[in-house]
Amino acid sequence: MSAPVSDAAPGQLSHRQILTVLSGLMLGMLLAALDQTIMASAMKTIADQLNGQTIQAWATTAYLITATISTPLYGKLSDIFGRKPMYLTAISFFLVGSVLSGIANSMYELAAYRAVQGLGAGGLMSLALAIIADMVPPRERSKYQGYFMAVWGLSSVAGPVVGGAFAGLDTFAGIEGWRWVFLLNVPIGIVALIVVARHLNVPHRRVPQRVDYWGAIALTVGLVPLLIVAEQGREWGWDSGRAILMYAIGVIGLVAFVFVEKRMGDAALLPLRLFRRRTFALTNVVNFVMGVGMFGTMMSLPLYLQIVKGASPTESGLMTLPMTFGILVAAMGSGQIIAKTGRYRKFPIIGLGATAVSLLLFSQVGVDTPMWQVMLVMVLTGAGLGLCMQTLILAIQNDVPVKDMGVATSSATFFRSIGGTVGTAVFLSILFSVVGDRIGDAFGSVRGDAAFTAALAQNPEFARSLASGTGVDLNNTAFLNTLDPVLARPILSGFASSLDTVFLVGGIVTLVAFGLIWFLKETPLVNKSGIQRAADEAAEANAAAPAAAMH
Repeated sequence: MSAPVSDAAPGQLSHRQILTVLSGLMLGMLLAALDQTIMASAMKTIADQLNGQTIQAWATTAYLITATISTPLYGKLSDIFGRKPMYLTAISFFLVGSVLSGIANSMYELAAYRAVQGLGAGGLMSLALAIIADMVPPRERSKYQGYFMAVWGLSSVAGPVVGGAFAGLDTFAGIEGWRWVFLLNVPIGIVALIVVARHLNVPHRRVPQRVDYWGAIALTVGLVPLLIVAEQGREWGWDSGRAILMYAIGVIGLVAFVFVEKRMGDAALLPLRLFRRRTFALTNVVNFVMGVGMFGTMMSLPLYLQIVKGASPTESGLMTLPMTFGILVAAMGSGQIIAKTGRYRKFPIIGLGATAVSLLLFSQVGVDTPMWQVMLVMVLTGAGLGLCMQTLILAIQNDVPVKDMGVATSSATFFRSIGGTVGTAVFLSILFSVVGDRIGDAFGSVRGDAAFTAALAQNPEFARSLASGTGVDLNNTAFLNTLDPVLARPILSGFASSLDTVFLVGGIVTLVAFGLIWFLKETPLVNKSGIQRAADEAAEANAAAPAAAMH
């Protein structure tokens, strides 16, 4: 890499050099972000093609497990061995997993290959943020992290559109259309690999530490059963024998993890001493709680748009553009203000408050709510997320020693991901536990209506299913597109009412995070990058060594 040009201080990269590295990091993050949203709209088609509709959840679960488990491991290993080799490893795992997923011939194969993809995804997000922390001082960092938020927002819109488009093609370039959902990652990943390999040449002081393999094993034993039950518990039954076994193994694993981490000290995968730092501990609790509410929103909003409003997956992706707009404006705007003032505490407070209010507003939407009103609330949701997500990571990075930058940054992603898994499991359970009764109540309220009775007479098969008590099959809601609107309305009302309950719970959970964030103490942002801070610490250590030898 060429030497820094004149606009960079000693030990600091120029703006141009930072943007070059940033382009590779953004491509890597695009891979991880796009992969999650692209799958949502394509999975039904993929499951049909691979004849595995009943076990499709395992393809998502396998990815989730390996991505979550590997996140803190990447952070710790990058502190020991350096960011560049670990980031290249993450991209390589993701590329290999993408190619294998693109040639899978059964749902079980796809689940195994998605697990390989997840091994890469665990490092793409957290290491990108840690690399930026190495290159850019905290005061300037929010401006660059705003680009990452832009990628995340773009993927939430582009993912369903691209996934739906490829899933709808029989073949493309002689290959089945759905396989391009995975193969599309290959050219993007190769470019990211080349850019990072050529230009990410930042100094790294190797930390002479043992690798906490036992901690990684204990964390795996603790989290895998809990992640599995979070994904499968609704189908198994939360109090079933299998679920209880998963709880038990998970608790044993987590207790063992804490014990191992205590024994390992500084070499621990997630050093317990970091939790004695108030900012680190509080911010990660907020990250977890926010993850519960945030992912509940991300899961519930597409269901509202697709089921209640009748949008296709592609259309629902485009309908969330206002949320992306809110994320971009808030993230970029707050980044500029933080760079000028050096103050950041007010942004997560405002952001979590706005997110909570938006969820409470979403809890009032119904079948007849105009789309423009829904989109205005989406802007507020996006603004809230844009204000708090990057700022919480900035607070953690500013609080910890340079030697812990990787593990501290990955912890933010890790706790938010765990919160998201819990939130998705809980909110889906709430939704499907109340939706049947809500639909039944909605049908009960219109049974005497003349228009409903006439429509029922015109649809004898539907009338028989209602009369027999079998009700409506909610596993596949495609029938709503062809059902008489008069008959469909009670179903839509029941779904809207159930989703309102989910949004209400999400709003209450986010209010908890809003209350906690007031206890965040603002630490002045330093004007030195991670590279510069590491150099200063090394110089101090070298200066102290002769003095210590004299004594």
